[in-house]
Parts: sequence; C-alpha cells; structure tokens
Amino acid sequence: MSLGKTKLPLKYAADRRQPQMQAFSLVGTSLIGEGTVMMGCLVPALHYSDGTWWRILTGSLLTIAAGIVLRKMRYERVRSLVQVNQDARLPYVIVAMIWLLLTLFGTLPFVLTGCVSSFTDAFFESMSGITSTGATIFSDVETLPPSVLLWRSLSQWFGGFGIVLLVLAIMPQMGMNKYSLYTAEASVADNSVKTTTSMQATVQHTLFIYVALTVVFVVALLLSGMTLWESVNMTFTNISTGGFSIYSDSIARLDPLQQYILAGSMFLGGVNFALLYGFFTFRWSRIKHKLDQFVFYVVTIFLSVAFVALVLGLFHGYAWPDSIRLAVVQTVSVLTTTGSVVADTNQWWTPVVFLFLVLCLCGGMAGSTTGGVKIMRVLILFRDVRNGLVDSLHPHAYNPVRLNGKPVSKDIIVNVKVIFVVFAVTMVLALLLLLLCGVGATESLGAVFGCITGYGPGLGDCGGFGSYATFPVVAKWVCSLLMLLGRLECLTILILFIPGFWRYR
Repeated sequence: MSLGKTKLPLKYAADRRQPQMQAFSLVGTSLIGEGTVMMGCLVPALHYSDGTWWRILTGSLLTIAAGIVLRKMRYERVRSLVQVNQDARLPYVIVAMIWLLLTLFGTLPFVLTGCVSSFTDAFFESMSGITSTGATIFSDVETLPPSVLLWRSLSQWFGGFGIVLLVLAIMPQMGMNKYSLYTAEASVADNSVKTTTSMQATVQHTLFIYVALTVVFVVALLLSGMTLWESVNMTFTNISTGGFSIYSDSIARLDPLQQYILAGSMFLGGVNFALLYGFFTFRWSRIKHKLDQFVFYVVTIFLSVAFVALVLGLFHGYAWPDSIRLAVVQTVSVLTTTGSVVADTNQWWTPVVFLFLVLCLCGGMAGSTTGGVKIMRVLILFRDVRNGLVDSLHPHAYNPVRLNGKPVSKDIIVNVKVIFVVFAVTMVLALLLLLLCGVGATESLGAVFGCITGYGPGLGDCGGFGSYATFPVVAKWVCSLLMLLGRLECLTILILFIPGFWRYR
C-alpha cells in the first residue's frame, strides 16, 4: 500500500469524500455512546449513596459534549489537522483516534472520584477496560465505590461490542481489508463472518446476539443464587471476555455452578458472532459447511482441559470434580483471553502455566470479543506447515491450504505469517523495555503476554490474584500501549509510526 499521495480521478475522489466524512463522525458517535453508557453508573451511585453521582454525571456529560463537538467538526479541518490527504491513510487515523479518545474519556470516573493516585493509573485502568483486557492496578477492588465498579464492568462490555462492531462493519466500510482486524483470512477464507452484506443489518444482528446473551446469562446467574448486582457485573465482564471483577479474588469465591455459567459466557464470547447468529436463528444451511474454525476452537479447549485436569488431579491433589471444574473454567478463560481467575495459577505446575501463555496468544475465534492472534490464523499456519512437509515429499502435487473446504490464497497465508512475526517482534521489544524499567523477568514476561493478548493477568506479582500496582510509571505506559496494540492487532497502530505515513505531498 502506497503511503504517498495517490492521484485519483475527480469522480473517484468525490466518491471517497463522503465515506471519510462519515468515518470521522464515528469518533464523535463513539464518545456519545461511551458517555451514555457511563451515565448508567448513576444507578448504583444513587442506590448505594456512595457520594459519586455528581462526579459520574459530570464525566458523562463531558464525554457526550466532546462527542457532539467532534461530530460537528468540518472534515476539511480534520484533514488539515492530521495532515492526511484523501487516500487510504485516514481510516487508520480514525481507528486509532476512536480507541485513544474512548480511553482518555474513560479515565474520568476514576479521576473525578479520586479512586486513583495518578493519571497514569487512570489511563491504564481505562485502557484495560475499553480494550477488554482485564489487567488492573487495583489490588483491592472491593474498596472502590459501586459506581466505579460498574464503570469498570460497563467499559469492558462496551469495548467488547465495540471491537466486534469495528471489525464486522466499520473497518470494511473504510477499506481496511488487507491488515485490518478482520482481514482476508476471515472475510474470504471463512465466509461465515458475514450474515449479510448490509452494514446496518450486520450491526443489528451482532448487537442482538450480544444483548441477548447478556440478558440470558444475567438471568442464569440470578437463578443460581447471585444478587442482581453480582449478576450484572459478572455477566458484563465475562461475556465481553474482559475479566474485571467486583471481588479481589476474581471469581474464585463463587459457587461451582456459577463458575460453570461464567465459563459458558466466556466460551460463547469467544465464538464468531455471525456463526452464533446463524446457530440461534436456525440457519443451519449457512453455517454447516463453515465450521473449521469452530471445530478447532472446541478441540483446542477439550485437549487443554484434559491435560490441565490430569495435572491438577495427579500432581496437585485436587479431587477430580474440582480438578475438572478448575481446568474447564480457567482454560476457557485463558483461551478466550477473559482473565477471570478461579485459583492462583502461579502455584500450578510450570508446564501448565506456559500452556496458558500459548493459549492466550492464540485467542478465540475471529469475529468475537477475544484478543490474541485469533485461532483461525493458528489453524491456517498449522495447515500451511503440514502442507509444507507434504510438499517436500510430493513436490509436484497440488496441495493448497484449505479452510472450510476452499483453498486459501497465498496472499492470505502471507498475511497470517506477517501478523505472527509482528506480534513476536513487538513482544520481544516490549519485554526488553519492561526489563529496562526495572520490572522482574517473570513479571515482564507475564505482563507482555497478559497485555498484548488481552488476557490481563500475567505471572508473579501481576498474575493470579495480583495486580500491576507495583509497576513503575513508564512500565504502566508500555503495558497500556501493548493493550492497544493487541486489541487492534499491532499493524493498525504500528503503521502510524512509519515516517512516510505522515508525509503530506
């Protein structure tokens, strides 16, 4: 993709103008949506009389006002501000602005209520919420006001739907098809990703499934004996595969049935939402030949759960019912990059801990709320390696990589490899930066995996029931950047750092 000025016919340039104006208005619309969601925190503030209602209201109104101003801003002014001509670069600026501004205004509930001691901590917690990461700087969340607890949950629920909306509807409309979150390996190789070509219908179907699943699991948790307060917060953070909790020990204190219900919400949160729409609306003919990714997702969970359960039962002395429960809930949490914790995994056998690192890097299905590189890319990479071995034995045979019975193009395979290489290089550099910041080796490794994959908890002090509270200021900013890079799959953000990107010609 050329980063210089592209000479376009006048008619084509005019056609591009309106979508770009609409694209920038998405920034304002996103802030209005965030401010509206933030206003929901007034309910616990007033119900529990925690004294934060006017601070929450102020933050909400400021966010909505900023969104309105951005929606009214003239396109020509925006273009001159970012120094990006009418070409393919503007969508990347828009996407970065959406996530950064959502995070910036998401700090208001933390700052205005005085729950944090510095803007760095507020930004870290807000970025973790908006990106559905689950890393936290609070070592004891139970001391937070109810309004702030709900904001943490709502920010993850809002961010979880936001990322699905972005990759299903917004980014394809802006032409970000090559290295976007929902790249060709999703839109071409696995054509289950779209239930319709209409953007409006795609948004409606996705929102319907997301809201419906939220309601179902809130009711299920209520029936299991939870209070409404617990049910709402736990559902918001687990269906969005975020992992924040209203308890300092995450979900460890919950009943086994409640943990299994939450594992179910994590599992479905990690499934492609278009696939879920086809399943729940009984459109079997549309999805029955498009299940390669789903099958690989389920098989990965099954094999991992079996291994972890055996280790817990044989080496850690857990009763088999507890071993199975802990293995199921924790493994699903890790693979879907949710971050909910049922036990201090730092104390588990080291091979299990490193298996969890690999699983969170894989992530859930493309088109879900999960982080990681997405399990579809892992499947394509595995099949490419397998075919490479077969080709060495039969060099003249036609043996393409297939997904859902259809050949996967070489361009898609190259894109998959690029994503893996970029993730690997980014993680190595981030690891070195954290070590230079004075963070311990174990904590640095865990933080890199936890933040860039969206899982949240790391290793050592920031793993299990720990937090990132003891990290130096610079290290927290590095981790915040990792969350953003991981949520937008690195290339969408890294491309902004290419010097030629900003060259106005």
